[in-house]
Amino acid sequence: MNDSEDKFYIRLFTRGDSKALEILFMKYQPKLVNFITGFVKDREVARDMSQNIFMKLWQNRSQFRDISNFQAFLFTMARSTIYNYFDHELVIAKFMETQLKTPIVSDDIEEQLFATQLQQQIDDAIAKMPKQRRLVFTMSRKEGFSNTEIAAELNISKRTVENHLTAALTDIRQVIKLFIIMCAIG
Repeated sequence: MNDSEDKFYIRLFTRGDSKALEILFMKYQPKLVNFITGFVKDREVARDMSQNIFMKLWQNRSQFRDISNFQAFLFTMARSTIYNYFDHELVIAKFMETQLKTPIVSDDIEEQLFATQLQQQIDDAIAKMPKQRRLVFTMSRKEGFSNTEIAAELNISKRTVENHLTAALTDIRQVIKLFIIMCAIG
């Protein structure tokens, strides 16, 4: 498919033709997923993000009549989506870091019990992490080392440190989600 075909399908999809968007999706979605995966390092997250981009295109289709280079436009949307993803991850990481450092103080015994059990679940998750991931996480979150300092201390790249921290925080988020679900169920 060339640029003139892209423009033809763009024109159709801006008029509400879902088949035209499907054709554009089939052409560009694999490229978009590969591009996003290069940043987020998780193919499933990248697929979700690319689908969200195409959903936004569909929902706002009337605004996209003047797209001259569809691929460039898509990748610009992808970069914006990636920035938003990392902003969100950073907020979650900072919140979790604060929560891990905050002592449990409450008059409500049930609340204290909940917090203690949650902390125990988090501690168990950390203990079950692979040795290197656990070490990187502990050095970063509990001992206050920077990523650069950890990389130098462990003789690994800064990117490897970042990957370990991302994986560790993902593990902890899963534990928190499961714990909250189990508490909600009863």
